[in-house]
Amino acid sequence: MSGFGGFVLRRGTGALVTLLAISVIIYVVFYVTPGNVAQITCGPRCSPEQVHQVALQLRLDDPLYLRYWHFLEGLFAGQDYSTGTSVEHCPAPCLGLSYQSDRQVTDIILTKLPVSLSLVVGAMVIWLVLGVGTGVLSAWRRGRFTERALTALTLAGTATPVFVIGLVLMIVVCGELRLLPFPQYVKFTDDPEQWAWNLLLPWLSLALVEAAAFARLTRAAMLETLAEDHIRTFRAYGVSERSVVGRHALRGALAPVIALNANNFGGAVGGAVLTETLFGLPGIGQELVHAVNVVDLPVVVGMVLVIGFFVVVANAVADVLYAVADRRVVLA
Repeated sequence: MSGFGGFVLRRGTGALVTLLAISVIIYVVFYVTPGNVAQITCGPRCSPEQVHQVALQLRLDDPLYLRYWHFLEGLFAGQDYSTGTSVEHCPAPCLGLSYQSDRQVTDIILTKLPVSLSLVVGAMVIWLVLGVGTGVLSAWRRGRFTERALTALTLAGTATPVFVIGLVLMIVVCGELRLLPFPQYVKFTDDPEQWAWNLLLPWLSLALVEAAAFARLTRAAMLETLAEDHIRTFRAYGVSERSVVGRHALRGALAPVIALNANNFGGAVGGAVLTETLFGLPGIGQELVHAVNVVDLPVVVGMVLVIGFFVVVANAVADVLYAVADRRVVLA
């Protein structure tokens, strides 16, 4: 296939291959490393009988290729797990059972994932609007006071940690001004208005730091695009400056912005640990830290796989958006 359809097919195939490679790496890192995997997975307080049961469930006596095949089988077809007195079926995609709570890892992820997605999607909208808008305005007003003021603000945002911004916002907005209550996660399906109000400060805390990076990147890309020959041609034909900047130069500067947004979105799903911890949001990041602390390997593996999935998918979508923004990419 050629053209746009072939481009999308190639990118989709590449994403699937990348996900398969990630699953191999994760499996090797967590289940084939030296040491008593059954003891590590079960925990330090497990009896020898419990450790032996875990070893049977993980099929540690099977050859390496067969163990990985069973790992993939659980993802695509599900698995049966013995709980001692009965057999529990784990439907696909099965990521195993938590050895701390005996819950299916998939259920744990599905409980935590909406919280992280609510945080990241809302923050992404804010950081794109603020970051891209600030970068475009800074490039448009190059050499003026507006540019210098915006540059100073973006540098301050880049240098300020997210937990500092979050603490300041809570102290000022919730403590001193009492404009908002201290954040407490509310499900969107329960009360959409309270969901948004309680996530407003976490959104701002995460978005202000990210917006600074987008502003700097957008400004640099805009300045480079504004210096190209076709932009000078538009100006020579009398096209208004607002149209030149908003329609032509901005579209040419979108590629690096799309790339940065794909990386930030995928990583923020599991990387917004500070924001989730600071505001008490029970998301993927906070659960991953807890699983690492208690050495709950099935949960750790499942969380890392999900985070890797979002990173790969976000970058694949970014590749397609490249082609939409600049059709020359399809010919590459």
